Amino acid sequence: MHSHNHSHSQENSTDASKRIGWAFFLNVVFTVIEFIGGWLTNSTAIMADAVHDLGDSLSIGTAWGLNKLSDKDSNQTFSYGYKRFSLLGALINGIVLTVGSIWILLEAIPRLAEPEMPQVEGMVLLSIFGMAVNGFAAYKLSEGDSLNERVLNWHLLEDVLGWVAVFIVSIVLMFKPWPILDPILSIGFTLFILFNVFRNLKETLMLFLQATPDKQLSKIRSDLLANDKVSDLHHFHIWSLDGERNVMTVHLVLDEDVSLEHLQSLKENVHSSLEKYKFEHTTVELEFANEQCRDEVN
Repeated sequence: MHSHNHSHSQENSTDASKRIGWAFFLNVVFTVIEFIGGWLTNSTAIMADAVHDLGDSLSIGTAWGLNKLSDKDSNQTFSYGYKRFSLLGALINGIVLTVGSIWILLEAIPRLAEPEMPQVEGMVLLSIFGMAVNGFAAYKLSEGDSLNERVLNWHLLEDVLGWVAVFIVSIVLMFKPWPILDPILSIGFTLFILFNVFRNLKETLMLFLQATPDKQLSKIRSDLLANDKVSDLHHFHIWSLDGERNVMTVHLVLDEDVSLEHLQSLKENVHSSLEKYKFEHTTVELEFANEQCRDEVN
């Protein structure tokens, strides 16, 4: 007994690829502009952020390719399809962002002792442009709800917050010679981003380890046992392919008085019980009361 749910998932994945593609294009273009702007303003902070954005571009491009790959149909090698490649992209991007954030901290902390005064007017112009470009890219990704898009969104939010910090500091520096504000703000927003990235990384790692993706296990169990012809269940498993598309398998033990004529209506009842959970794939095995489970461990 099987069921699939493909059309809505396929549409969501295609939309996600388009949104990630937009973010990739905007990030690459702005990274080039940022390198030029950092050179013109003689700002090491902007040049450092340009290097960080280059890393973002590489990771977003990787995520885009993996997300498009996840749309491919299943085959003999990957019988569930390529959905987990999107999850791999989320893991790679989470790690890249973590490494990049640690690198920013290593750059910013020494500047607390020896702050540098940059070319302020150029910082103001670049910060306004940076907030606009990265803000638009983050807005495009916020329309999606995939794990991959959420991790990438933190890439872009980190850049937006970084440019907000640069903008605030550059305005203040026009009136007060306090260059130490730059590393202080950089450290603050980087720690904030790291907190959220670690949370997403934990979720991604749990999915890789095939942890149950939500807290619905007991509710689904109750729904299945509510069928009057089902006396028990075992080998009940739920896992996720990519954080969105979930898979379920279960063995249902039938009452002694179940006849072959009852099986069709029972299958329809089970289907109705599971329909609201929107599983990508389900496998339900029906066992008669006196039948020994073939997966039973001896």
